[in-house]
Amino acid sequence: MIANPVLPGWALAGIAVVLGGFALWRLVASRRDRVAAGRWLARLAMIVLLIVIASRPTIPTDGQGPKASGGLEVYVVVDTTSSMAAEDWGNAQPRLDGVKADVEKIVDALVGAQFSLVTFDAVAVQRVPLTTDSSAMISAVSVVRQEVTTYSRGSSIDVAVPRLQKLLSEAQALAPDQRRVLFYLGDGEQTASLPPGSFAELAPYLNGGAVLGYGTTAGARMLENLGDQPTRFGDTATGAPTPTPAPVDTSFIQDYSGSEPVDAVSRIDETALKSIADELGLTYVHRASDSSVLPALAGIDVGELTIEAGEPDSSVELYWIFVIPFGILVLLELFGVGALVLELRGGRRNR
Repeated sequence: MIANPVLPGWALAGIAVVLGGFALWRLVASRRDRVAAGRWLARLAMIVLLIVIASRPTIPTDGQGPKASGGLEVYVVVDTTSSMAAEDWGNAQPRLDGVKADVEKIVDALVGAQFSLVTFDAVAVQRVPLTTDSSAMISAVSVVRQEVTTYSRGSSIDVAVPRLQKLLSEAQALAPDQRRVLFYLGDGEQTASLPPGSFAELAPYLNGGAVLGYGTTAGARMLENLGDQPTRFGDTATGAPTPTPAPVDTSFIQDYSGSEPVDAVSRIDETALKSIADELGLTYVHRASDSSVLPALAGIDVGELTIEAGEPDSSVELYWIFVIPFGILVLLELFGVGALVLELRGGRRNR
């Protein structure tokens, strides 16, 4: 049994101490008058019952929401390392802009599937757990940004493998007959000193998908991501309270490997991306703004999605049991008050 109080616990405790203390004091003071003591004892019982009612004692049960089975699970893996800010998508746009556009088209094309979003740079993070809410997926992708440049320490294209292995194995254990596809979106650039690990351990869980490559062999510069810029409030001269945003630094990431720092250039590594595709058993598709992502979806069918109704929460509240004796005591108190009023009126008439 648990309590679901209508007021915070400290408030109920305060009310109990004040009212209960007063009633107990009056009970002791009236101990020589049996009628008065009986009334104060009843009032003390009313206070106790009122506190119990306000605490709302409840026997909880586990309700279950609706479950989706069948259909398709879609795992979208997005590279958010600094190189994905290279401006060689379309008209000098960052590669991440192409990723966002493609993910939105993938989600629109696979309506009814369950989607999960995983991003990776220095670490891999599941941004969206499996959901059939396509709008939530698109919203999450729309706000994805490259890693903060200050924290960049070199990247490896296999960072997401352990996280994906855990997610896919758990999903497999829960629904062994479910179909799963994976879309890996990145540029394949490996800047970590060690060679990347294998993706082959993920292949047994997958029924399709694709590796999508972004960038060009010529490469492009990458704007820094300095994180959230501070806001400057007021004017030191006039004291005006109007907030104005601080200027944003739009400098490019620098390469310090030579004698003089120069703008760093990121280039797509299609050899690495094709290797990932081979290890996963998927196709590799190079992406460009003037082509469609739909060929990467060839042969992928959402299938029929079966929705099982859940069980509503059937928790049992017990406060009503204490309402009955409380109501009886209230009626007795009202009857006593009424009798006292009649007695006072009768005494005035006799005068």
